[in-house]
Amino acid sequence: MDDDATPSEPYDVIVIGGGAAGLSGALTLARARRTVLVLDAGEPRNAPAAGVHGFLTRDGLPPAELVRLGAAEVARYGGRIRHTRATTARRTAAGFTVETADGHAARGRRLLLATGLHDELPDVAGLRERWGRDVLHCPYCHGWEFRDQPIAVLATGPHAAQKALLLRQWSSTVTLLQHTGPAPSAEEREQLAARDIAVVEGEVVALEIDDDRLHGVRLASGGRVGCRALALMPRMRAHADVAADLGLDLVEHPMGMGHQLPAGPGGDTTVAGVWVAGNVADLFAGVVAAAAAGVTAAAAINADLVTEDTRRAVERLLPV
Repeated sequence: MDDDATPSEPYDVIVIGGGAAGLSGALTLARARRTVLVLDAGEPRNAPAAGVHGFLTRDGLPPAELVRLGAAEVARYGGRIRHTRATTARRTAAGFTVETADGHAARGRRLLLATGLHDELPDVAGLRERWGRDVLHCPYCHGWEFRDQPIAVLATGPHAAQKALLLRQWSSTVTLLQHTGPAPSAEEREQLAARDIAVVEGEVVALEIDDDRLHGVRLASGGRVGCRALALMPRMRAHADVAADLGLDLVEHPMGMGHQLPAGPGGDTTVAGVWVAGNVADLFAGVVAAAAAGVTAAAAINADLVTEDTRRAVERLLPV
């Protein structure tokens, strides 16, 4: 449902981001009889993937279909969906005003930021075009689809050896490509050797694609390593332009894998009235975890609104 109408009174909650986190939060709030507006730029991180995996009862569902079904559920409970990008947000006396790329503005008492992240991919010819298909980051999302096939791990930073050891669960043919990452420690080399994981030194310059399938990678030395899937751990950065408008700054992830917004266990931030959920606050959250975070944040937002509504009701009873 794409509704451009703006009510005369503010929404209880404006949700920025229409993925699993944002829609799950919006659904929870709509079922709590809150007025909710979802602003969705329509650029999900998992768009290239064939299906969402590990989501109970929805395993293998195309990401776009999951979003479509979720948006329909939100609309069924009265939530509004607008397909546009939030460009700026500012605090007002009544809450917040969010301006959008299509020239509209919406007012809300609370904000839920579920804006996701973007992956900073290495500059290897052909890699970006295969991202989410046979160039992977999450074994739990894609490992089953490449079970028992040759898998290579592209080392671009720390933790590549651990990634290779993890992928060994899905395939007996795993190769660690040194590329630009740090050399494995002596302990890591011992572990890799124990699991029959080869280490290939040298920079990878291109992917080899034939019949729309990955078949291997080429090295700067001219060598070739065959593989049906290439895994890596890219640096990630939360989409936080709107958050910056509100005074929220990105922080480095504890594992050094990128930048995210800091938040409490319920998605609360240091800015009163603003919550976060999903990859914007947890770079490694899968779809299920992101959806759960949206529900958790929504419950906290509703409780906060109940407190405010109750305070206002008490004030109305007091003599002038």
